[in-house]
Parts: sequence; C-alpha cells; structure tokens
Amino acid sequence: MKNSFKREAKGSGRGSNEPVLAFPEVRLDPPHKPNGHNGLRAAARPNGSGMAAPFLDRRPAVRKSLKAAAKARARRSVRRMPMDKVLKESQRWLNIIDHPERLSVAQKKRIVKETVKSFGTYFNSGFLAYRKSVAEADQYASIEWTGEGSHLQDIMGRDYIDCLGGFGIYSAGIRHPKIVQAVRSQLEQMPLSSQELLDPLRGALAEILGEVAPGNLQKCFFINNGTDAIEGAMKLARLHTEKSGFISTLRGFHGKSYGSLSLMGKAEFRVAFEPLLQDVYFVEFGDADEVEWQLKKARDVGLDIAAVVAEPVQGEAGAIVPPDDYWPRLREICDEYDVLLIADEVQTGMGRTGKLWGVDHWDVVPDIMCLGKAVGGGVMPLSAFISTKEIWEVLEKNPFLHSSTFGGNALACAAGIAAVNVTLSEDLPGQAAVAGDYFLAGLREIQARYSDVVVDVRGKGLLIGIEFMDTEFGYAVSSGLFRRGVLVAGTLLNAKTIRIEPALSIPRKEIDEVLNRLDDTLRSLT
Repeated sequence: MKNSFKREAKGSGRGSNEPVLAFPEVRLDPPHKPNGHNGLRAAARPNGSGMAAPFLDRRPAVRKSLKAAAKARARRSVRRMPMDKVLKESQRWLNIIDHPERLSVAQKKRIVKETVKSFGTYFNSGFLAYRKSVAEADQYASIEWTGEGSHLQDIMGRDYIDCLGGFGIYSAGIRHPKIVQAVRSQLEQMPLSSQELLDPLRGALAEILGEVAPGNLQKCFFINNGTDAIEGAMKLARLHTEKSGFISTLRGFHGKSYGSLSLMGKAEFRVAFEPLLQDVYFVEFGDADEVEWQLKKARDVGLDIAAVVAEPVQGEAGAIVPPDDYWPRLREICDEYDVLLIADEVQTGMGRTGKLWGVDHWDVVPDIMCLGKAVGGGVMPLSAFISTKEIWEVLEKNPFLHSSTFGGNALACAAGIAAVNVTLSEDLPGQAAVAGDYFLAGLREIQARYSDVVVDVRGKGLLIGIEFMDTEFGYAVSSGLFRRGVLVAGTLLNAKTIRIEPALSIPRKEIDEVLNRLDDTLRSLT
C-alpha cells in the first residue's frame, strides 16, 4: 500500500474533477419552531456572514453514578506528603548524592527499605518480583550504588562481576574515566541545546560516525534509546521508498514503542498491544530463502515492502548467530527486489561482537543502520540511525519531519565522541574478539561436563548465550551466580538462555573467576 501522503484528492464520482470537501453535518431546526426551543439550532455568526453554527440553550443535567462519584473522590484524595516535607525529602536525597561516603550503616539500611517501598508504591511493584536483587539478596535487597570497569557494588558493599553490562551499554566498562570526564567538562559549558544555534558536538559526532560507519553510510540523526532509532529508520524507509510494509524476524527484538514493537518477533511483548502495524511479515532468522520467498509473494500479490529489518546477531533471543551466507544473501535479495536493508546494531554495534559493527563480519553495507546502547559510552543515553546521502534527501526537504527535543544534546554527544575514541584507541573490538574466544572455549568445556543440563553455548565476541534444559533450571543458575557475586540475566521473560555481555576489556582473570563460579553453581544444582 502506498503511503497516503502521496495520494491525490479524489473526484466527486459524478464526472467532476473537483475534489470533494466534506463538512460536518449541522442539524437545523425546522422553521416553525419558536426561538425558545431548547434543542440544537443554527444561528447567524456575529460577523453577519450568515453561516450557521450550532449552540445549546441549556445543558442537560448529568447524574453522577456511584462509580463516577468514587472516581471523583479518588482524584481529589489528600496528598500523602505535605509540600514542605517533599522539599525536605528532596534535599535529603541531594545531600546523599553530594556526599555518599558519609552514609552510616543505619542510613544505608534505611535507603534499602525505602527503595523497595518506593518501587512498590510509586514505580512498578512487578519489578520487585522479577529482580534477583530483591528475591535472592538474603537479608537486604541489593541496591545499585557504584561501579568501575567490570565490577559493580551495592550500597551495602557487596561486589559483583558484571557480566550483564546493562544489556550491553557498558562495552567501555562502568564509569570509563575518559568518557566521564568528557561529559563533566561539557556540563560546565552547555548541557542541552538551545534549539536555534548550531551545536558543534552534534556535527562533530555525526562526522565521526559517518567516517567509521560501513561503506557509504554517512548522514545520521541522534535520539536517546534504541527503540527511537528503529522508529526513525522505519519512517525514513517509508519516506524514501513510498512503501509501507516491513519484513522482520521471529524472536527478533527491536524495541517496545509502537512501530518498533510491530517488528517484534515475540508474542509475549506484542499481544497486549494489538493491533499493531498490520503490514509487517515475519520470517525465520537466518533463513535468507524465506526472506526471498516472502518478497516474491509480496510482489506477486501487489504488497509494497519498504525494508527488511534484522539484527546481525540476535541478542535478546539468546545470542543467535546466523549462517555466514545469511547477511550477504540478504544484501543481494534486497537489491534484487528493490527494498531497503536495515541493520539493527543497537546491541551488536561498537565492538560487542568482535568487530566494530556486527555486519562487518560479513562485509555487508546496509541501507540504514541503527545504533544505541554502547554508543553513549555507558554514561549518557544516546542512539542514532544512519543512512546514505541519497536516502537521506527525503528528510532534508523538511528537516522537522523527524525531530527530537533531547536527541543529540551536548552531553550525549560529548559521551558519544569519547565512546568512539575509547573504542578505537583501546581496540575494544579486538579485545572482545580475543576475550570472546577464550570465554566461549571455557564455557564449552563446562558444557561438556554438564551436557545433561547445558544444551548449547553460542555467541560472537562478548555477546554470548548459554542455553539450559528449561527455564526453571536457567533461573536457578542465574540466581546461583547472583549469590556468588556474578551478574547475568536471562532474555527478559525467559531464563532458559542467559546472556553474558561484560565490558569488552574484561580481564582474563575475571573471566576465569566467572567460569569457576559457574562450575560451582552447576555442581550444586546437579
């Protein structure tokens, strides 16, 4: 289906070429009705134009039901905390932020209790049931407090080796000093954008990314998180191709806002929000023949497909690595059927898989590439989508077709510039490749010893998945590692496969320690 903005006004259907303009129906009183009639009538406008407009002489009384009255009372309920107490409480937290080192043990315990209570009362109590930091943390819930490199400490001083990495944001490690300093320095100068003057860091980061991106990808747009990058890529694909459909993959994860959720290949996240975008078609990840078959069917029946969207390696699905010919064939197929190829590098980009970009493993240049997570250096929220000059032209006619208040702000761009610098200067992709091979080899040795419960070990670089015999056992392993001071996670709603995504510079001795603790956990469970 062609985009509606390209359609021309339809004729009246009576041989006229004039467009039909539909006006809202106005119900006029019959002429014999007296002026005192209480119903809807037409009256002349004050300017004497004679055009009619409806009005009500008297509004009918509305009777409130008991249910409506109860809702009204609830909306006007007394505040739980007087404003002077809110002011005092906010100042207490500002003091904690300024001087965390002054907290006594009693004050730390109070913060633990308050955090659990606040999550349940004011945020989302569901997180308390899902988080191991509450369910598996013994006497006191584990409250995130500080970290550095590959280690994280909770408020009570318990130390964890971070193999979760905030789902991939800490590729450069927690609080990398060069990235933190860049943001701190920029904060002293200008934190956000005026929206009128040109901001130099946005231009600088755009140039830097344009120079390190694959092939002829050059122009980009900055936002705050991965799902926004996917949304922007979808809009760009529709604008450029004047087509509306997309092909996505089963078990693919592209975000949870409306458009990106429509590309989601998991029913658990989709069903509650149906109907989503209707012209999205799903194929098996790693099967290029099925993509070609879907495109052939679409062409034969007249369906317009704007783009094929896929992750280089499926992350949230459990580090699923496609066959080596998959991405090269996707490129050929998309060219043949004249559709765009969108690479979702939100999780795989910035060195995570052992190359700067996931598609670099197969020397493929997509038409649009989405970035996120690690591009902000683990310090600021930052994401982007980047494309070619030719495709980008449709956004340049009216640059406000797609804009963002906070996207590309000075603090985020400072973090992004520093993140690219650290990634290249410390060769984080190379470190990830070497550490990933070592980690995978150690995990496969463990798999051989516990083959009855460890089904598979897979991954690329330091995007690794360990699949167990079932969800219950996977959760038990994840919980056992948590109690032993190792942070890992399942694939959001499913713990059958746990992901390992540490800092790309994780030392070998810490990898050995994780392997030892995993072996100890499995020994205790079997």
